[in-house]
Amino acid sequence: MEIASDKADEAKQVTSKKGGLRTMPFIIANEILEKVAGYGLLPNMIFYLIGNYHFNAASGTNVLFLWSATSNFTPVLGAFISDSFLGRFRTIGFTSVISLLGMTLLWLTALLRDARPPPCDPRNKPCEFPTSAQLLFLYSSFALMSIGAGGIRSCSIAFGADQIDNPDNPRNGRILRTFFNWYYASVGVSIMIAVTVIVAIQNSHGWVIGFGVPAGLMFISVVSFFLGSSLYVKVKADKSLFTGLAQTAVAAWKKRHLELPSTDHDAIYYHHKGSKVTTPSAQLRFLNKACLFNNPEKDLDSDGLAIDPWRLCTVKQVEVLKALIRVLPIWSTGIVIGVTISQNSFPALQANTLDRRILFGISIPAASFGVFSLLTLTLWIGIYDRILVPLASRLTNRPHGLTFKERMGIGLLISCVAMFVSAVVEHKRRAEAIREGFAENPNGVLKMSAKWIVPQHCLIGLAEAFNAIGQINFYYSKFPKSMASIAVALLTLGMAVGNLVASLIVTILDHLSKSSRDGTWISTNVNKGHYDYYYWILGGLSVINFFYYLACAWAYEGGEERKVWDEDELEDDQKSHQGSPMIIRA
Repeated sequence: MEIASDKADEAKQVTSKKGGLRTMPFIIANEILEKVAGYGLLPNMIFYLIGNYHFNAASGTNVLFLWSATSNFTPVLGAFISDSFLGRFRTIGFTSVISLLGMTLLWLTALLRDARPPPCDPRNKPCEFPTSAQLLFLYSSFALMSIGAGGIRSCSIAFGADQIDNPDNPRNGRILRTFFNWYYASVGVSIMIAVTVIVAIQNSHGWVIGFGVPAGLMFISVVSFFLGSSLYVKVKADKSLFTGLAQTAVAAWKKRHLELPSTDHDAIYYHHKGSKVTTPSAQLRFLNKACLFNNPEKDLDSDGLAIDPWRLCTVKQVEVLKALIRVLPIWSTGIVIGVTISQNSFPALQANTLDRRILFGISIPAASFGVFSLLTLTLWIGIYDRILVPLASRLTNRPHGLTFKERMGIGLLISCVAMFVSAVVEHKRRAEAIREGFAENPNGVLKMSAKWIVPQHCLIGLAEAFNAIGQINFYYSKFPKSMASIAVALLTLGMAVGNLVASLIVTILDHLSKSSRDGTWISTNVNKGHYDYYYWILGGLSVINFFYYLACAWAYEGGEERKVWDEDELEDDQKSHQGSPMIIRA
């Protein structure tokens, strides 16, 4: 016994020498540099695809929508792999190297002449399309960067929390809050640097240097992460919540032919000893079969645990899956706003035709106007939390001021306004281009100021601040603490589906409008196309989605699931849900 005790004390001492705030520079540097590198590539990419790969505006935008969709989906996959198999350290390490490889391949597409089609002037002769090998090289770089981003972004903040999450330290809560504040602040700043500095480097020094700088930053990111390897607390992978959800669904399906009893009784449902969750709720009752005993003597082992967890689950597992299913209708309303938030390529093409001198004669790159959306989002979070919430709480007698569902609804309504404003401004811009004689010249710069497109970017940032943060807070309020990762995963998954829907909309409109008198609405020549019609359609879809949300919010009944979680978990849960999380676009 003494030997075992000595070994335990020795292991505790070794663990105490690891982690802590000294690991933060390595972890945050990895995240910051990856975001500066990754986000710095997207804004200008439409110009690279059109100018160097001879894509048209519709096909190039579709490629970028699919890239964004993949990048928004891979964090969900990364979280599952990390929790179930590799652990957070290995996941971040492997995916950081994969992301570096992807950025290196993209840099080589600009560096190697044979990696892309030969340059051409479409006014003299038709341009050559890229070969299958050239497209494979390009798409491979996008895929590798998406995989890398998924692993890093799904694990970094949790891995950082592992380094400081010491229950024996009375200052643990304050240290964790300090880490989260520094993390979110640094990530927000890094994204703004990406959409301004990296874009400016690409515009002024070309693609070779413009892609080489992000690749170099990613190399430093990988090195900085592995330099701190000996200092990290490395938590081993364990059973993932995603696995538990899958087990519950499979168990319910396997036992679908069983008859549920007319009345519930503790003895017929499986639950862990001491659990306060002993009977399933009445909603979605068909899932209750997953925790229903078929033969207790054959279903449990000598320790009272399920022999086959894919055939018998606990009541709590069933309630976790029910909580997720209940929020899916409201989650689906975030898909259309995901479409409006992900509009990067078309606004950049429009800004490229305008006078971009905003302040003191300084010209802002066309792809950098998204910074106004980020600034609005960041400033609004501070104003709302520090000024409006205390004021609204006094007026409404509610601690959070507006309810989470009200915030989501306001965000959806603002997104409608943003699309209508975009349509009106684009109608004016196109009319001005025709009046100035640039109908056939998309490269001409109009006398119209780019200040006209700033409001639509600000409105999109405001819509995201309301809706996305409202979504996360809503999911957090309906899920137990163990499902915190699901809350963020739902948001990124909604954005991924939104990117796919955006690609589908562009494809359909491009196909249907080609037969119109004026040609395709989504023309590479923005002065000849009808991007205003495109924005009107997005605005109409947003209005329909807003009323759909009102119906889902009215129909949602989410009070029952809060009664089935353990009281101690709920208490910790409520403490962790104070304030508004910052939304980081994937």
